[in-house]
Amino acid sequence: MTLVRWNPLKEVPVLQNRINRLFDDFFPETFMDSGKSMAGVWNPVVDIYDTADTTVIKADLPGLKKEDIAINIEGNVLSLTGERNLDEEVKKENFYRRERAYGMFKREFTLPSTVDHEKIKADFKDGVLKIEIPKPEEKKPKTITVQ
Repeated sequence: MTLVRWNPLKEVPVLQNRINRLFDDFFPETFMDSGKSMAGVWNPVVDIYDTADTTVIKADLPGLKKEDIAINIEGNVLSLTGERNLDEEVKKENFYRRERAYGMFKREFTLPSTVDHEKIKADFKDGVLKIEIPKPEEKKPKTITVQ
């Protein structure tokens, strides 16, 4: 009978491969490491907050121009759509890694039914879209003075 010394570090690559397969199954085609384009998986991040008179939606849209962005309201749903195109200046074979996502995106936000659509404002500056949605009059806090 031969004794074989156990080396725990020998098992690390096997464990790493199993964990990688687990993440590949859980996040299919989202986090690609092969340099392929991640078309269609980009969703811009947003912040939504209240001020005294408005609800504000701020969306990070780096690399886009205001002509690339569309804001539509249908019923009480505000839709933000656009597309970030793949940079074709650099040849595919010259890339070491491509992590920035490209493609079309669509974000939708449900608005209260009492919002006046005509008073919604949008401003795009330095890659950040700011949408200001005025609060309805009855939703604004009212101060009552005690006499």
